[in-house]
Amino acid sequence: MKRLLHSIIHFANTINEAMGRLASWFTTALVLLVCFDVLRRFLINDTEAWIMELEWHLFAMIFLFGAGYALKHDRHVRVDLFYANFSSRDKAWVNLVGSLVFLLPWCIIVGVTSFQYAAGSFAIGEGSPDPGGLPARYIIKFAITIGVTLLGLQGLAVIAQSLLTIRGEE
Repeated sequence: MKRLLHSIIHFANTINEAMGRLASWFTTALVLLVCFDVLRRFLINDTEAWIMELEWHLFAMIFLFGAGYALKHDRHVRVDLFYANFSSRDKAWVNLVGSLVFLLPWCIIVGVTSFQYAAGSFAIGEGSPDPGGLPARYIIKFAITIGVTLLGLQGLAVIAQSLLTIRGEE
């Protein structure tokens, strides 16, 4: 059992670490794109629909692909009123129950729903409604599914780590 839990933790941590690095590159790309857009607006008083759409697509992917990374590094939002003073074992119980009751069900519901949403978009070849916009709107919709899947995967790692801590094996 201990070996399985460690395998889950290692698998989730490896993937989310890589996706966190990818999200950091999206941040760099977003900064460059915004600078280009501002310069273009300043020099020729114009922008393009695809530029603005790509900006919000990159912004969304930074958060979607970075959510599992944030959970891995314990940088997510949490109300620490009591948690900060808990023992490691009590924190593990909170993480276990919170992940099982809230995180995983939410990830499953959003994952299934967003996949259906993106698959429908792909089936009709949905593009931007704006002239000159990005042609494949379904890509950002599938990014929602990928993001919550990564978050759910890291949630499994949190559960595995919590079980190890509770059992005194970590």
